[in-house]
Amino acid sequence: MKYVSYHLNGRDTWGHIEGDYVSDLGAFFGGDLKTAIAEGRLGHPAANATTRLSDVKLLPVIPNPTKIFCVGHNFETHRAETGRAKVGHPSIFLRFADTLIADGDAIIRPCNSTSLDYEAELALVIGKTGRHIAEADAMSYVAGFTCANDASVRDWQWHTTQFAPGKNFPGTAPLGPWLVTPDAITDLGAVTVESRLNGQVMQHATLGDLIFPLPVIISYLSGFTTLNPGDVILTGTPGGVGAKREPPVWMKPGDIIEVDIAGVGLLTNTIAEEVT
Repeated sequence: MKYVSYHLNGRDTWGHIEGDYVSDLGAFFGGDLKTAIAEGRLGHPAANATTRLSDVKLLPVIPNPTKIFCVGHNFETHRAETGRAKVGHPSIFLRFADTLIADGDAIIRPCNSTSLDYEAELALVIGKTGRHIAEADAMSYVAGFTCANDASVRDWQWHTTQFAPGKNFPGTAPLGPWLVTPDAITDLGAVTVESRLNGQVMQHATLGDLIFPLPVIISYLSGFTTLNPGDVILTGTPGGVGAKREPPVWMKPGDIIEVDIAGVGLLTNTIAEEVT
C-alpha cells in the first residue's frame, strides 16, 4: 500500500492511495502518519479514497521525524569517485527536520553558494521502537520506503571534515512522494536508484551495490540510539554526483531534478533561488 501526508482545505492530514485518489485517514483516526505508524494503523484502511491526488498539496511523507539519519559513501561507485578509504562501519551524519520538502516543491539554492548537488537515495522509515536490533531482525522494524534527494551544498560541506553545514540548509531535502509498505518490494537488491537532471540520467545503480545493506545500517544505528516509529534513514547515493564530474555539474534555478526508484516512486523537484 501507499501512504501520503498532505494538506487540503486548510488542514494537514494523511491517507492511503488508491489509483488516482487518496483517502483522509487523518479525519478518521486523527494524528499524522508518524502517529499512525506508531499505532500500527498501516495496512488497515478505514476510509474510502475519494479525493483526487492531483487536488492535494503533498507534504514530506514524514513531515515531523524525530531523527533523520544519512549514510555517506554507501555505494562503492560513490566511495570510489570521492576517493574515500574503505571503512568497517557505516559513515553516519544527521539532517534537521526543517530541511525536508515535498514532491513538487522547489529545492532552495542558498544565496551564499552555487555548489548545489543532487543525491538520489532510497529512504526507509522505522515502524517500531528498537534498540540493539539484530541484523536478522532488522527489516521487521521497517514501516516502508520512500524516495529522497540528499541535496548538498558542497562548498559548505567541505569547509571541514564535518558534513553538517552542507547537509542542513533549509529546503534541501525532498522526501516522498509517498510511503510504500515493504510487501510491495519482493527483491530489494534488484531495486534501481536513478537521478535525472533536466531529463539526463546522472546516477543509476541497484541496491545490490550498497556497501552496507539495509539490515546492517539499522542494526548499527540501533547500537548507539533508540530507533522510533517515524525515524527516517537515507541509505546512500550512487556514483555520478555533480561534484565529481568534469567539469562539475551544479543544480541551478529552473532545473528539474528527478529521483526514480523502481517500485517505490518518482520524486520530482525544481530548483529555486533563495529570496533574502
